[in-house]
Amino acid sequence: MGRTVIEHVLHRLKQTGISDVFGVPGDYAFSINDAICTDKDLRWIGNCNELNASYAADGYARIRGMAALCTTYGVGELSAINGLAGSYAEHVPVFSLVGMPPSGVQTARRLVHHTLGNGEFDLFYRMADPVVCARAVMTPENCAAETERLIAAAIEHRRPVYMGFPSDYANMPVIGTTDLLPVPASDPETLEAAAEAICAAVKRSRTACFLAGILVPRLGLNDQATALVDATGLPFATMYMDKCAIGEAHPAYMGMYDGKLLNEEVRAFVEGCDCVINLGALLTDVSTGAFTANLDPRKTIHVMHHHVRVGFAIYNHVEMNDLIEVLTGKTTRRTDIKCPRVHGLGDPQGAAGDRITAEYLYPRWEKMLRPNDILIAETGTTGMGMAFARMPEGATFQNQTLWGSIGWATPAAFGAAFSSPECRTILITGDGSHQLTAQEVSQFPRFGLKPIIFVLNNDGYLIERLLCKDPDIYYNDLAQWNYAALPTALGCEGWFTARVNTCGELDEAINRAETCGTGAYIEVVADKYMASPLSQKMHESIDTLYA
Repeated sequence: MGRTVIEHVLHRLKQTGISDVFGVPGDYAFSINDAICTDKDLRWIGNCNELNASYAADGYARIRGMAALCTTYGVGELSAINGLAGSYAEHVPVFSLVGMPPSGVQTARRLVHHTLGNGEFDLFYRMADPVVCARAVMTPENCAAETERLIAAAIEHRRPVYMGFPSDYANMPVIGTTDLLPVPASDPETLEAAAEAICAAVKRSRTACFLAGILVPRLGLNDQATALVDATGLPFATMYMDKCAIGEAHPAYMGMYDGKLLNEEVRAFVEGCDCVINLGALLTDVSTGAFTANLDPRKTIHVMHHHVRVGFAIYNHVEMNDLIEVLTGKTTRRTDIKCPRVHGLGDPQGAAGDRITAEYLYPRWEKMLRPNDILIAETGTTGMGMAFARMPEGATFQNQTLWGSIGWATPAAFGAAFSSPECRTILITGDGSHQLTAQEVSQFPRFGLKPIIFVLNNDGYLIERLLCKDPDIYYNDLAQWNYAALPTALGCEGWFTARVNTCGELDEAINRAETCGTGAYIEVVADKYMASPLSQKMHESIDTLYA
C-alpha cells in the first residue's frame, strides 16, 4: 500500500525543509499526532497550549523559513487562530494541520464534542479563511493535487495555509498522483521594462537610497539584497518592522527611518532623496512613525513581492527575486552619495548604585549583543527600546510589529531557539506580555535550549499607560508575580536567575548570564513610567494618529 493521506502531506512538508511540528494533541488529531511521532525524520513539539504553539511556529518560521502547526478541531484550532492571524499579517508561512471528526460523523451531522451542537462541521474551516492564503479539507482523492496547491500558495504568498484532515481519511491511502506546480516567474518583457525604469531613475537622481523591507528576509533574499546594495553603492535604511532586513553591520547602513519621531538626520536624508527604492517594506503606522513619514510618490519606487511601482507606473507579474537579480547585473555603481552613519544607542548612562533607567538599560542590552544572535523583542516599550540598537554581523531582530499581539515573544523565542539551537537566543519582554504566555518558558529546558530571558517589570501595561487618556486607570495594573522564581517552578533546574533593581546589579547579572553555561532568566525592576524615547514619541503622536 502507498502512503496514507497524512503520510503523503508530511513527506512533502519534509521536502520543503520542515522537520518539526508544534502543537497540542487532541482526539480528532490523533491520526496526525501518531504519524508525526512514528516518522523518524520528524519531531513532535508539544506546547503548553495551542496559542503558544502558534506563536512558537511563527518564531520558528521566521528563522527557518516555514513551520508546521497541529491542532484538534474546534477548541484547538480556535485557540491558535490569533497566532495564525499574526503570521498572515506579517507574511510568515505556517502549515496549519487540523484534525477533524471522521467523515461519517460529519455526513450524519452528529452532535459530538468540540462542536457548537448544530451539526455544522465547516464553521471553523470558514473562520480560518481570512487568516490563510489557501485551505482545503484533505481526502484520498484530492490529497496529491491539494498538497501541491497549498505548498505552492504558502511559498508564493509567504502566508499560512490550512489543511483539514477528517480522522478516517487521514489514514486512507492516497489515490492518484500529481506533478509539482511551477514556481511563479516574472513576465520577461515586464521584468526588463521595470528594471530599465528603475536604473534610469537612479541614474538621473542626485541622491538615492534603499529602504530594506520585511519581504526581503521573508522571501529569503537577504544575500541577494545585500549584493544589490553592494552593486549599486547606494546607502540603505530600515523602518521598525524591517529591522535587520539587511544586516546592520553593512557599511552602507544609515540607521532607522521612523518618520518625524526620531533620527532626524536619517529622516532628512531619506525624504530629501531624488529616488527612494523600497525593497518590500510595509508602510504601517508603527513603521512610519505614526504616519509621519513623508515619501514623495513621484520619487519612490516600490519593489514588492509580485509587482513593482515606479512613481505612478505599475509593473505586474514581476517577482522580487527576479528583479533584484536583474538590477544587480544591470546597475552602475554610485560612489558620490554621502549619507548619515548609524550611531546605535551609545554608552549606558548611570552609576552602579542608581536605579535602572532607559538611558542605562537599552544601551546595556545593545552592548551585550553578539554576531549571529537572535533577538526576540516583545510588542510594546521593550521592542521600541531596542529599535535603534545597532545589531552585530549576522544578528537578527524579531518583533511582531504589525499584528502586535502581546504575549507573542515568549513562545516565539522558543520556536526561534528551537529552529537554530547553535545561535544564542535573547528574549526581551515586559511583565504584562509575559503573564499571557510565561508557561512556555518550561519548553526551553525540556529541549536543552539555553536562552537569556529578560522580563522588564514596570508594574503594569506601560505601553497602554503611555497611549491611553488616564495612565493610572486600574485596567493597566497587573497581579504581582515573583518573576525570578518562575523558572524553578517551570522546570528550569540549574538556570541562573536574578532580580535586579540597580544598574550595577543588572551589569553583574548580564555578565553571569553570558558565562553561566545554562539558561538565564533576569527580572529587571524599573520605575512605572520608565520608557524608551520611541515609545514616548509614539505617546506624543497618538492623538493625531487616531483622531
